[in-house]
Amino acid sequence: MDGNLFVLFVLATFLGGFVSGFSGFAMGIVVSGIWLHIITPIQTAALIAGYGLLTQGYGIAKLRHELSWQSIWPLTLGTAIGIPIGVVLLTHINPTYLRCGVGVLLVLYATYSLLRPPVKPMKIAAPADIAIGISNGLLGGLTGLGGIISTISCQWRGWSRDKQRSVFQPALFAAFVIISISQLIAGSYTAETLKLYGIGLPFMVAGIWIGFKLYGTINDEIFRKTVLILVLLVGASLIVSASGLVPAFQARS
Repeated sequence: MDGNLFVLFVLATFLGGFVSGFSGFAMGIVVSGIWLHIITPIQTAALIAGYGLLTQGYGIAKLRHELSWQSIWPLTLGTAIGIPIGVVLLTHINPTYLRCGVGVLLVLYATYSLLRPPVKPMKIAAPADIAIGISNGLLGGLTGLGGIISTISCQWRGWSRDKQRSVFQPALFAAFVIISISQLIAGSYTAETLKLYGIGLPFMVAGIWIGFKLYGTINDEIFRKTVLILVLLVGASLIVSASGLVPAFQARS
């Protein structure tokens, strides 16, 4: 990797860490736009999963005072169930149409939610939460977006920003554990990939730290709008990848 590509790689890594530190998700969307042009799709997916364990683990540790197993386990269990099902279904579904359809829905949802006031908080029971988690995992297995539905569902409940992150980040962590194990078995973590991980690690950590510091200065409404803007960008990225302009890959966050 020459000097210019090195700068692009570490810059994308830092920005991915920053966005994850600030919002709790979307690291994969940020880094993939650059990484896919300088490293292979397999390396990109492996690094996103590996760094995802770091970003989500950091967020969970910082928000441990808000952790509630009663709120966490339904989404996490559902996600763990849904991911392998989604991976299996991927062999029977046209991924291009799926990404485009999901992308359009996310763009419409985010746009509508940004233009109207917040809805009245919803109460969601554990069985419904498990179903949401399964949907979250299914979408993760099918598109690589392992946490987008759980993130949206946390907004529906009217929770504080800390409470939302303390629930959807464990679900994302569980998704990355499953994805990382799958990639390890598949042999995606080569010596070259591990070298890239080590190179980017300090920049990822710096980005997470700065992003979380900035997160501490915002209120719940700014966080709500930030999440919706990121959901909008996620949807747009799916539409673009479905168009063939950007290669699609798994393990996005």
